[in-house]
Amino acid sequence: MSSLDSRNAQTIGFILIPGFALMSYASATEPFRAANLLAGREIYRLQIFSPDGAPALSSSGVSVPAEPLPVRGAGLGTAFVCAGGLPRDWRYPGVLSCLRQLSREGVRIGGISGGPYLMAAAGLLGGRDFTIHWEHAAALLEAFPALTPRQARFMIDGNRITCGGGIAPLDMMHVLIAERMGPDFARRVSDWYLHTEVNEPAAPQRASLAERYGVYHPGLLSVLERMEETIEMPLERAAMARIAGVTTRHLDRLFAAQLNTTFLDQYRRIRLQHAHRLLKQSPLSVSEIAVATGFSSLSHFSRMFRALYGIAPREARRE
Repeated sequence: MSSLDSRNAQTIGFILIPGFALMSYASATEPFRAANLLAGREIYRLQIFSPDGAPALSSSGVSVPAEPLPVRGAGLGTAFVCAGGLPRDWRYPGVLSCLRQLSREGVRIGGISGGPYLMAAAGLLGGRDFTIHWEHAAALLEAFPALTPRQARFMIDGNRITCGGGIAPLDMMHVLIAERMGPDFARRVSDWYLHTEVNEPAAPQRASLAERYGVYHPGLLSVLERMEETIEMPLERAAMARIAGVTTRHLDRLFAAQLNTTFLDQYRRIRLQHAHRLLKQSPLSVSEIAVATGFSSLSHFSRMFRALYGIAPREARRE
């Protein structure tokens, strides 16, 4: 940390896309406010922007005052774009142009929750390690197949910073404040928010498979993990049994005893849940989603989807 870095106020911008999650925004901005209070002076200066300069409305209905998008030479050191909701609602060409311009000026670009999707759309994540909220990962993979997000709470790759959102920005800001002001000062900021357990960047976004499914048999967990990884090209039951190190009959017994379902029903449910996310978030057609989730025909997909959700895929998309 240089004396110049610790003396001068660093300007950090937040571009709020309507529908952004208030929790993600607060987790990202409040540590900087606390840092100023603990330092007894302004070491971070925040500027809040929205696509049209109007107050930005969060997903919970809270409105945050904002300015028009930053122009050339705005003096930002870092700019974060925060987005929540559905990718189809994030069509803001002006935001993409702004992110590209800021990047050309050497501004460090960050994305929070769905924000990395807009960074990808702006062409700023090629060849970078990055993450995104797990709910938006499927839509990003379909829209930008050359990119692969990491399953991590946050990632810092040079002048690109990405975060899954929720309370994960508390972990990320701890690292960024420590980077500039030192670990002892960052610890004081985290303690201010009772944030006693600072997670590593690669810590998972979601509970473990064991916690999500309520099972602890290692072979069954291996199969569930592979099911989530092979949605587009489902594996045969015999292949999954080999992965678990058991016979197919024993695998059937494990699903019945520990999950109260069958192998095929559980696999189908995982694929249909993925399809449901794609219907809500991606621009893919219903037919394309059927293929992307391993169904051989649109009619079979529609029938199975209705059996699980009580409505047709097209109705789910309209909702």
